[in-house]
Amino acid sequence: MNLRWSFPPYPVGFVSRDTLKEYIRGNDPISGAPLMDEIFFALTQPLTKEEKHPRMVKRPQRPRLVEPDTEENLHRLFLENGWTDGLPIILPTEERVAEMLTGTDHKPDEVVGMMSVTTHEERLQYTVERVAVNAVMAGARPEHLPVLLALGASGRPSLPSSTTSFASMMVVNGPVRDEIGMNYGLGALSPINYANSVIGRAWTLMSINLGDMRPGATFTATTGTTINYNNMCCAENEEASVWEPFHVRKGFKKNESVVSLFRGWNVMTMGLGPSQRMLEVMRSMGGPFGGAFTFLCDPLAAKSLKAEGYDDPAKLSEWLVNELNPRFKRPDAVNFIVVGGETNPMWVTTDFSYFQSSPIDPWIPKAGIKKDPKPLRMPVPVMCKDGSCGIGH
Repeated sequence: MNLRWSFPPYPVGFVSRDTLKEYIRGNDPISGAPLMDEIFFALTQPLTKEEKHPRMVKRPQRPRLVEPDTEENLHRLFLENGWTDGLPIILPTEERVAEMLTGTDHKPDEVVGMMSVTTHEERLQYTVERVAVNAVMAGARPEHLPVLLALGASGRPSLPSSTTSFASMMVVNGPVRDEIGMNYGLGALSPINYANSVIGRAWTLMSINLGDMRPGATFTATTGTTINYNNMCCAENEEASVWEPFHVRKGFKKNESVVSLFRGWNVMTMGLGPSQRMLEVMRSMGGPFGGAFTFLCDPLAAKSLKAEGYDDPAKLSEWLVNELNPRFKRPDAVNFIVVGGETNPMWVTTDFSYFQSSPIDPWIPKAGIKKDPKPLRMPVPVMCKDGSCGIGH
């Protein structure tokens, strides 16, 4: 787009009116020219020849391979180039990437999507192989690749460029949850499940390497958040839910496998009580997205809400929005996901917005999920249905 840019000093949020007026009367900190003169010129003067025919600046693609070196030096290379999340990785050798690619029937050079963590640079194109590289780095196995390809196809990075420290979340629905051993019960958002851990981490690595996240250049979160390491990755507890699965409410069939993506600012990890208490928490949080909230409800909490008369979560969304009375009334911006081990009727409140859902099935091999002869699994939490959780264990 043919745009002329002017910049006021920063920050512009949560400062006084007098400070903002000083900005307007002052200079553009980038060009040094008086800000308002610059804006008047930009709006009134004809475009120059160069501005009418801007040169498209394209970022070069990274090479497919790096030069051979020792394992120690290669780990250092990845770390010092900012190709990791700062934690140890599995080096993506050609052999390991080839093994990862057995997790799908799609060709390695097939384009999956385009991504950028910022809006002022072009979205970079990536292939099945490039997604597989990041999957290896995260410690994933071929059985996880279809979920990661669905994430890649969404084009959504987990790390947006905003100065705000956004957090992201992904929720998986459908048969693939059990096929790859995802956790949707006890401790589903805790570090006790292999699939949840590596899938969530891989999304961050994909955002870094496929979306070209560069601190201070394309990523400017003021404090950041530890949630970005794993992006609150879990599956929905469809079996224990009293409501239709989340992806069904978004137009998919129950037997389809889908990953749904969310983003927001705040997570309050302790909520107890009926719908009235939910409303009180929503009021206390405000809601930076004009009334967007996503509640993660333990199955016991969902049962309690149904007992109040909310047999459909859409009814609860509508009641909460009408009572909250935000500037923009959007009941569809208040969502509910059932996840948890039924040890406490609690809910987690987030101001997360639901963005989109991406189908996983198109990326699954025709022969089914590719698993190891003995699939890697962490210990399964001891579940209880009789109210005797923890007794005798």
